Amino acid sequence: MGVPCIITVAITGSVPQKKDNPAVPVGIEEQIESTHAAFEAGASLVHVHVRNDDGTTTSNPERFGRFLAGVRQHCPGMIVQFSTGGRSGSGKERGGMLFHRPDMASLATGSVNFRTMIYENHPTLIRDLAQGMLDNDVKAEIEIFDLAMLYNAANLVAEGLLKPPVHVQFVLGIPNALPADREVLEFEIRQLERMLPGATWTAAGVGRYQLIVNEWTLELGGHCRTGLEDNVRFDKQRLAASNAELVARVADLTAKHGRTVATPAEARRLLALRAA
Repeated sequence: MGVPCIITVAITGSVPQKKDNPAVPVGIEEQIESTHAAFEAGASLVHVHVRNDDGTTTSNPERFGRFLAGVRQHCPGMIVQFSTGGRSGSGKERGGMLFHRPDMASLATGSVNFRTMIYENHPTLIRDLAQGMLDNDVKAEIEIFDLAMLYNAANLVAEGLLKPPVHVQFVLGIPNALPADREVLEFEIRQLERMLPGATWTAAGVGRYQLIVNEWTLELGGHCRTGLEDNVRFDKQRLAASNAELVARVADLTAKHGRTVATPAEARRLLALRAA
């Protein structure tokens, strides 16, 4: 069998709302419940954005702290990854929750155009966030929206702001950023292996590309991300019933590609994380 597949569930994001799919978990307790169901379906890593009561995004440390405590109570060993994304705050407040010491946090290493906005990550902010992760023993997941971000990550390793082995996520299918194209993904993987030997990787397909990117990733030996953040639909016919349903679909696919679903302990070993 191949390397066990770490299934990441991106439960909420900063864009989907209840009007898009009633299953999108917004409140902290609802997020914890959704994560627990996804954990039981096979997810060993949860990527979380928190929301205000009105559904708007926030970097509120208290909300991140409550989520972390709930997942640690109900999902033994599950890896918790906080988002430091730019839609939820500005400047250093984007890393203001890192003192809670989650296992991981996302780190975009450059700016990129999205469909209707510039996802801005100033070089100084990138280094500040990376330093905050180092200071709190939080492993970064490098979000790769274009090729330059991979080179920027290698530079951060050289500067000592990222500890190897590095973990990256290739985000495919956002308009104006990396296309959901298998040849592009394979090229990025080759560059990763050349520049950062020993690195691990996940790929995320946005919207209608979610499932096909899961298939490519399983075939190519990487790890998978799914969840309502990236796609509120199960297929063209209907909305996804839950994050757990999307996770279960990926878990079912692993055997087809000679893989198994990574347990939380296996995921921690593969990502060189501290024990739960």
